[in-house]
Parts: sequence; C-alpha cells; structure tokens
Amino acid sequence: MGILEGKVALVTGAGSGIGRASAVAMAREGARIVVADLTEEGGDETVRLIVAAGGEALFVRTDVTRAADVKAAVASAVSAFGRLDIAHNNAGVLAAAPLLEDGAEAALDLALAVNAKGVMLSMKYEIEQMLRNDGGVIVNTASTMGMVAGFGQWAYVASKHAAVGLTKAVAIEFAQRGIRVNAVCPGAVTTPMTAPLAADPDVREATAAMHPMGRFAAPEEIAAVVVWLASDASSYMTGAIVPVDGGFTAG
Repeated sequence: MGILEGKVALVTGAGSGIGRASAVAMAREGARIVVADLTEEGGDETVRLIVAAGGEALFVRTDVTRAADVKAAVASAVSAFGRLDIAHNNAGVLAAAPLLEDGAEAALDLALAVNAKGVMLSMKYEIEQMLRNDGGVIVNTASTMGMVAGFGQWAYVASKHAAVGLTKAVAIEFAQRGIRVNAVCPGAVTTPMTAPLAADPDVREATAAMHPMGRFAAPEEIAAVVVWLASDASSYMTGAIVPVDGGFTAG
C-alpha cells in the first residue's frame, strides 16, 4: 500500500520535468493521476510511463491561464475517477527580458499569467471540488526566486513571489475547511525549462556553485517532497513554503 493509495491527483505541467516526476511518483504511491499539460506529446508520454508501471492516468490538454481549461481538467478527474483529493500546481514558465527594453511588459504579462494567475485559477476550481468531498491537499510549485531575488530575473521573481503569497493566503482562508495548501521552492533543477541555461558549461557551473551542495537537483528529488506534502505524513502543515534547494536560501 502506497502512502497515496486510493487518492486522485491532478498535476499541471505534468508533461515534463518536475511535473512528470511528481505524477509518476504519486502514481507509484497509489494515486490515480490526471496529467494536465499544454503539450499533448509530453502529456501522453507521462501517461505511458505511469500505465507501464501499473498505475492509472489520463491526459487532459490544459492551458492554466484559461479558466475553462482548468475547470475541464478538474471535471475530468471527477468524471474518470470520482473525486479529487490532491493537486500539484506545477505549470510554469521562465519569462525574462531586461527591464528597460521593449519586451519587458510582455515578459511580465506572461510570467504573471502562467505562474500566478495559473496557480490562482487552479486552486479556485480544485478547492471548489475538494470542498464537495472531505477536503484535500494542494502543493504549488514556487521557486527559490519566490523567496529571494535573482539578478536579471525580475519578471520571474515577481510571479513566483505572487505564487508564494497566494499559497499562504489561500492556506489561511481554508485551513478550517479541510484544505491544506503548501508550496515547494526548488533551486536549480535539471528540466527542459533550465536546459538553455545548463547548455552553457560556464553558466551551469556558476549556477551549481551558488548552491552549497554544488549541483543541480534531479526532478525526482523535488517530486519526493511533493509526494510527502501531499500525504497524511504532513497533516499539520499548511501555508508552508518549503525550500528544496541544496542550501541555496540557507546562506
């Protein structure tokens, strides 16, 4: 029996990276998974991995910036599996542009749309459904950049600080209604999103060196914490902002 046996989980951004690792790890612990992602190819591959390992999963194409898409993803979980117990709101983008250049406004619009509004919409429809059951657990993916600031990443920093604020505020609002809401704040992780940075050996080495453990994390290392937060093992935690960052924010 896995620690999520009998649970139904929705994971956004589950077509690759942390989202895929989280979906696979939750399935391994007994949860049935709704794989939500914009990319059909990536989402289908995540489903294939889960099913090949003996789990249950379905893919729903989802743009988290669109309320109708998020509502449909939640409805798919209920239609296929009868309920929704867990959500990992992981979909995110790394939007960047120099503040004084013309692309600055577009970068902020994109970062806030996906990393903040997407989290808000996801929680709105997830909690609406969870309240019809006997509660539920939400884990949002924020970032160390939601706790501190990184040079040249102001749009991403703003959006991840917003995700942290949303996590805390919603956790307080629903703490007595059976809903727990926490966030993980990964440091540098080897994912498709960070691949352009990691492609330059000097940039990768410098980034790794900023983390006391001296390396990038594997997506599975973040997923392990997500699974724990989604389980009853963390039953007295809500509103927590959990760094999973190799010591990056400790200094």
